Amino acid sequence: MLRISRLTDYATVLLAALAGEPARVQTATALAEQTHIAAPTVSKLLKQLQRAGLVTSTRGLHGGYQLARPAAQISAAEILDALEGPVALTDCAAGHGNCEIEGSCRVSRVWQRLNLAMRRALYDVSLAQLAGLDAAPARLPALEREMKAAAGRTQVRS
Repeated sequence: MLRISRLTDYATVLLAALAGEPARVQTATALAEQTHIAAPTVSKLLKQLQRAGLVTSTRGLHGGYQLARPAAQISAAEILDALEGPVALTDCAAGHGNCEIEGSCRVSRVWQRLNLAMRRALYDVSLAQLAGLDAAPARLPALEREMKAAAGRTQVRS
């Protein structure tokens, strides 16, 4: 099953909280209280997000964390990459030289194409959309058409 980790989910919640008040510098403690995520986990995730360039930190009495750029300019793909590394459905989708049967495999090109489609979809969804701050919901027309077609096929068989 394809599934993001709990830490990635929590990181998205933290980023959404920061996106809700972009001008405000927020401490790890305040974010932990606001999101109900354990303080050690919040600190760990904020450090990872800072290393990835998604948040900035300010030291001192009035220090804390802010988004490094507007939420509309941070993609779901960047968030996943920051916490889990580049998403790849299979070893061959991660790039050439990652699979021992690459030379004789007949399915790798399709997996690579699917992986690319998934990456594009993740890049098309912004943190602003994830946080519910964008008036226009994330829409993936091709995916919506395919899902409707699949639902229609399922109803016909029933």
